[in-house]
Amino acid sequence: MQPPALRRPPRWGEPPPSALARIRQRISAWLGAAPASQRTALRPLPLALQRDPLAAPYLAADDAGDHASAGEEASRAMQRATTAGEWWPADIWGHRALWHYERAGMELEATRTARLIGDLRVAAGDPASARRYYAEAIAEARDIGAEQEQGLAALGMGRAAMDLSDVTVARRLAAIALDLLMRAGAPAEQLQAARDLRGQEKEVG
Repeated sequence: MQPPALRRPPRWGEPPPSALARIRQRISAWLGAAPASQRTALRPLPLALQRDPLAAPYLAADDAGDHASAGEEASRAMQRATTAGEWWPADIWGHRALWHYERAGMELEATRTARLIGDLRVAAGDPASARRYYAEAIAEARDIGAEQEQGLAALGMGRAAMDLSDVTVARRLAAIALDLLMRAGAPAEQLQAARDLRGQEKEVG
């Protein structure tokens, strides 16, 4: 069995909104003016996922324009697909959840979802593409003062670096994650995961 970093990553589905689009959305929110058509930024749910009975609650919330509920339903679908190792559907659902959470102004949920997209891409054998999501989660968590999420995103980025054989960066990120998680009073298993990565050896060559 090949190690995760050597497996060919799956072809991902919907990309998240660009950084520029997100900035525009935030400026519009601050000014109290929504874009003329927010919903055009999200493509229709792929038919393969629409046929899944578990998609019904999401579709109902989406049709009603209930971004908070749609985000929660998409997040649940993402978690189910991730647990089953169904990476393409998980990625689609994750980006849907991220999109809806941002429009609902649910910053902590959006930050967590960005981190989870990074986690699933590492699990799917694509640590290189995972880094952008961890970086986004770190920045967003710092902005809202969510130290535990910031620490978990730093830990995820460290694991991605380790999979890419960048041991020095991995250990540095693990130390940062441990400090953040300790300050946030994170559970013991999260602290131990950071300690394990900080001290993990990986042969390079």
